[in-house]
Parts: sequence; C-alpha cells; structure tokens
Amino acid sequence: MKKLYRNLYNTCTKTTCRKTVSLLAVILLAILPSAYAQDAEEPVAALPQDVANIVWLCLCALLVFFMQAGFAMVETGLTRAKNSVNIMMKNLLDFSLGALLFWAIGYGIMYCSGDDFNFLGFDGSLAFMGSANAPTDNAGYGFSAGWFFQVVFAATAATIVSGAMAERTKLSSYLIYTCVITALIYPIAGHWIWGGGWLSDMGMRDFAGSTVVHSVGAWAALAGAILVGPRLGKYEKDGSVNAIAPHNLPLATLGVFILWFGWYGFNPGSTLAAVGGVAHVAVTTTLAAAAGALAALFTSWAKFKKPDLSMSLNGALAGLVGITAPCASVSTASAVIIGLIAGILVVYSCLFFERTLKIDDPVGAISVHGVCGMWGTLAVGIFGERAIDIQFWSEETAIQDGLFFGGGFAQLGTQALGALAVFVFIFVSMYIVFLIVKSTIGLRVTDEEQIQGLDIGEHGNVAYGDFVYEEKPTAHSTTNI
Repeated sequence: MKKLYRNLYNTCTKTTCRKTVSLLAVILLAILPSAYAQDAEEPVAALPQDVANIVWLCLCALLVFFMQAGFAMVETGLTRAKNSVNIMMKNLLDFSLGALLFWAIGYGIMYCSGDDFNFLGFDGSLAFMGSANAPTDNAGYGFSAGWFFQVVFAATAATIVSGAMAERTKLSSYLIYTCVITALIYPIAGHWIWGGGWLSDMGMRDFAGSTVVHSVGAWAALAGAILVGPRLGKYEKDGSVNAIAPHNLPLATLGVFILWFGWYGFNPGSTLAAVGGVAHVAVTTTLAAAAGALAALFTSWAKFKKPDLSMSLNGALAGLVGITAPCASVSTASAVIIGLIAGILVVYSCLFFERTLKIDDPVGAISVHGVCGMWGTLAVGIFGERAIDIQFWSEETAIQDGLFFGGGFAQLGTQALGALAVFVFIFVSMYIVFLIVKSTIGLRVTDEEQIQGLDIGEHGNVAYGDFVYEEKPTAHSTTNI
C-alpha cells in the first residue's frame, strides 16, 4: 500500500494534486487502519458451524416459502379463470393463519417431549416460541431458525387441500380447516415421526416429509373432496365424466418450475445443517423429478395417444414427492427408479379417483401428494441403504437396509405401518372436522355462485377485469387436472 501511495504521489506534478493525494491517504488510514498497517492481511477465520447451520436453515426456509407461490400458480392455472382470486386468497391465508397458529400452539405440540407424550402432548415452554422471543446467542438464533424452517412445512401441508377442493368451497369453511390442521392435526402427525413420538421410536424414516407433509395434506384433501362433492357439471347422471378445462397451462407450468426450485430447500434443507451431504440429496431430488415427468409423459402418451402437459407437470411433482422421504437414504440409480414409478402411479391414480371413485380433484393433489407420498415412504424400506443414510444420522438412528439391499422386510414393515397410521388418523380426524363444518356453516357454495364464479360470489372481484368468461366444451379430455 505504501508503494501505491508513492506511485500516485510521484505521478502528480502539481502541488495541489499532491496535496489531494496526501489528504486521501490520511483519510483512508484513519478509516481502515488495519488494512494499511501491514501489507499482508491475516486470513479471515471461517464461520462457526452453528452460524453456518442457522444461515443454511433460513435460506432453505425461504426457498420452501417460495413454494407457496408455486402452489398458487399451479392451482390457479389448472382451474377456471373465474375462480382465480379465490384460490390466490386461500394460498395467502394458508400461510398467514398457519404461521400464527403454528407459532402459538402447533410447534409446542409437534416437539413436546417424546419421553412423556408418545402420541399426543403439549410443551408449554414452546408455546409462542417461549424464550426465543428475544434470542441473545447462537442457541436462541438456532431455535428461531428451526421454527422458521418448520413453519413453512406446516403451511405446505395446509395448502395442498386448496387445489383438491377448488371451485366450490366456501372461504369461511376453508379458513376453519386451515386453523385446525396447522394448530392441531399436522403437529400431532409430525410429532409421531419428527418430534420423538411412537413412530420415530419404532424407527420410521421420513427424511423430508413424504408422509409428514405431503400425505397429511393429501388425506385431509381426500376427506374434504368427498364431503364437499364434485364441481357442478363434472359428472352426468349416468356417471360419465365431463372435462373441465384448465384456463392457463403456462401459469401452471411456471408454478411447477417454482415448486421444483423450492424443493431444493425442502429436501436438502432437511439435513438441518450445512453439511456436504446436501449435495447428494439435491442430486437424488433432481433425478427423481426428471424421471417422474418423463414417466408421466410417456404413460399418458401411450394411454391417450397424445402427450399431455398437465399429466407431465404432475409427473414431475410426483417424482419430487416420491423422493422426499428417501432422498438421503438411496443411491442415484434408486432415485431414478423411484421417480419413474411415481410418474406412472400419478397417471393411473388420477384416473382412478376421477373415473372410478368419482372424486373430483381439479389439480390431482390427492394422487400427487397422497398416493406418491405413500410410495415415497415405502421406497425407504425398499431401496434404502444404511451406508448412505448413516452419513446424515448417528449409528443409533440410521435406517436398516431396504428389501432390495439385503435388509428384508423389517424397515419396509415399519414404513408401511407409519404410512397407514397417518392415513387413518388424518382421514378420520379431518373427515370429522369437515363434517362438523358442513353440518353447521356449510362447505359448499351455491350452484349460482359456481356458475358465476367464486371470485364474484365470494370476493366481489375478478382476476382478469377486461375479459369475458365463457364456458367452452373441450374436444380432447384426458384427466381433468
């Protein structure tokens, strides 16, 4: 630095110029004394691991939060234009209500002491985040980061129902559901697996939430879709299916890409620490999603003689959901197989719910998040490898080898029991909740509101102010999603 100053000083021929250079040097020396006191700076110390973990969790939580935008785009694009405002409102309120209720109640249920409450409990010290209201050290900041990461997962589970019950559900009734699932139902199921509950004690593994998040939302959606009934005009008296065309597939496509992007916070972030293993999780996540999209594409192409975009989009999401539980437990080759099977499953599952069970799910949420969530949970017991999983967990908590890797049926049986237990609990409890709501304030809007659109009936507003909505029959029908 002294050499630089001398060179500048010598190049100035005028006295005024030299005085200016000298004055600047004095100012810089006063502001940055350590930088000019020595020519060679000391190396900057690396960030402590706990600080790196906090930053990593917050970054991943932000990615998962952005998935709310993806859900809003997918659900709006795959439904009709006249209901767009209603869907956007539900996605906004899912997170707004869910964040407050998970802060006040849900977190205390989900992470209460597993030693004392294996099935259900409440830790009052965690209510309203307890002492973390004003953290003063890394332990407090770490607690806040953990809550922030968990609340976006709770909101994801809640918002899955919005798409399955779209275009015919009262907003007021939907808000009651949102409060119940984020404050009570999701935290209870989450405690069983992630909070030290009975399924965790049995050794069930769900790394990032195929069951805890996605299946919980999907089975709640199944109960709601059954009780609210299909959209007006969806089925004829003879049971035949009428296609209700989506209004904006480009918007839905954008939503899927946003969800895929956000999933890199969902799965790699579930390491809960800034460790090298996040790279492997990101790779398995990518491969399963790509395989799911291609599998759904070719399955729908073979079945309907046309490559179906909506099915391909849901195929990518199916692969993502399917790999969410086993992403840290399987090899890259296994991830591709898991994604391929998920992509095939989602096509036939959508058709089964729509045509056989006559359950109207406008966006295919039950199939994507429920059926493929269950598949991903079982995949841990089929393709899981202890040698991979041990990199993320201690010797005591790592999974057993899966069925295809010499572990027998032990881990698969545990996974199946956990998936079944969560299905029964969520479906029964949410069926009761929706039934109570239906019997009191009602679940369904009137036929007139459905024809006019929920944007006008529920909100007195429209998403596309200068457009005229017109129902048109579609010549090509594949899935209704």
